[in-house]
Amino acid sequence: MPKAVFPALPTPLFTIKWRTHMTTKTVDVLLVGAGAMSTTLGMILKQLDPSLKICMVERLDHVARESTDGWNNAGTGHAAYCELNYTPEQADGSINTNKAFAINTSFEVSLQFWSYLVEQGNLPAPQEFINPTPHSSFVWGEKNVEFLRKRYETLSQHHCFKDMEYSEDHDTLREWMPLVMKDRAPTDKVAGTRVRYGSDVNFGALARCMVMNLEQQDNFELLLSRIVDDLDQQSDGSWNVKLKNTEKGGTEYINSRFVFLGAGGGALPLLQKADIPEGKGYGGFPVSGMWLVCKRPEIIEQHQAKVYGMAPIGAPPMSVPHLDTRVIDGQKALLFGPFAGFTTKFLKQGSFMDLPCSIRPGNLKPMLSVAKNNMDLTRYLISEVMQSHSARVDSLRNFFPEAKDEDWELSYAGQRVQIIKPGTETAGKLEFGTEVITAQDGSLAALLGASPGASTAVSAMLSIVESCFGERLQEDSWQQKIRELVPSYGQSMIEDAELLNRVRARTLSVLELDRQA
Repeated sequence: MPKAVFPALPTPLFTIKWRTHMTTKTVDVLLVGAGAMSTTLGMILKQLDPSLKICMVERLDHVARESTDGWNNAGTGHAAYCELNYTPEQADGSINTNKAFAINTSFEVSLQFWSYLVEQGNLPAPQEFINPTPHSSFVWGEKNVEFLRKRYETLSQHHCFKDMEYSEDHDTLREWMPLVMKDRAPTDKVAGTRVRYGSDVNFGALARCMVMNLEQQDNFELLLSRIVDDLDQQSDGSWNVKLKNTEKGGTEYINSRFVFLGAGGGALPLLQKADIPEGKGYGGFPVSGMWLVCKRPEIIEQHQAKVYGMAPIGAPPMSVPHLDTRVIDGQKALLFGPFAGFTTKFLKQGSFMDLPCSIRPGNLKPMLSVAKNNMDLTRYLISEVMQSHSARVDSLRNFFPEAKDEDWELSYAGQRVQIIKPGTETAGKLEFGTEVITAQDGSLAALLGASPGASTAVSAMLSIVESCFGERLQEDSWQQKIRELVPSYGQSMIEDAELLNRVRARTLSVLELDRQA
């Protein structure tokens, strides 16, 4: 049965007196975190019902400066065009495409929503947040070439991937990725694929643009430098949320009929504070990331692609190596990595006590089980942390043979907290995806996990609308509006080729992804 949230109150934001005589602000929706997820949900809800009273709180003094910031993530519009870990080879030698199709069509949903916002003037010109960047895969060695050829043959038969190109020809590959093919011996066994209309997304810029638009609308308020100290559900189903103001000091209270915990790595501790049954047993495994950043403009200008390779054995998905063209705040950059690391922080600007403080009696057994059963990952992380700068550049030379140590510097990216949850076959299971958790009564939702993250934000947030605003979604006005936002809503782009082709033609045009990069 669909869950419902209370209808919007007819009056502007107002205050009531709580039992402690502290001032409490009352809203319909409280968004915790000012990153890609919360801003997306805020935009969707405001499009569906402009009268909703929405408050967004952020622990930092700026919007989208943690995981969503351009320098803290790969910026890849994840569509499974180049990410080989989304198409694992099965025991019988076949390619499992289920995840690739799901991610591809989820990203198409995001593109549709962004296109609508651009058309309506709610977002600026597309190049302010998204740029065409071909998505390529590159492998070497007979076994890997065979895998990539098989992957291409499987995916390209489907309409979602019909524009994928494949080549083992050195001249063709040199045209697609000049740096990668420099000084390759003619006898080297290599292969690559390409989808020319892949994208580079500055999710930080996108989130900040959405917040700017939200701030221009009635009944929306952004509160920066606020830490959520406690969440307490009331008898009427609403939540009293206690905030600490880190800039001015003092305590504030917000009463909200719906709460979304979209705080990246900080979502798990907040979910534990909420103490809903659906969140029991969850733990987190933080993985940090580092990039090699090119310092020479003449090298940067020679590369225009996202080139993904094969992940090392035991590596988490966020550590699939890639040589990446980026456009961050209007400047073109070239990055290689990411190199994984380990800290006990859940956020880049978090505390080393984040992991120890997240351990509870209910998740201790799953976390110990994951630690025992993932020794490959542990060994991999240790090896990554211990690498020297020269060793990291050696890894880069697999993608750019002429790379010199002095042309690259190390930059620290954001934290990603992988999900640990109770398992069926083992006490605990380590998940590398993203997962939406909702309270049974629909009054609270949280998003945990990392990859593919912000690329599928619109699909993830629509699932929250379905779960937590189910009765409102049955209204004709919401049904009509949601199909304006996402024309493919409620239909399968995996099964309907005509639908996929139609919406893709529109989004490539509106977002200018069909122009020459």
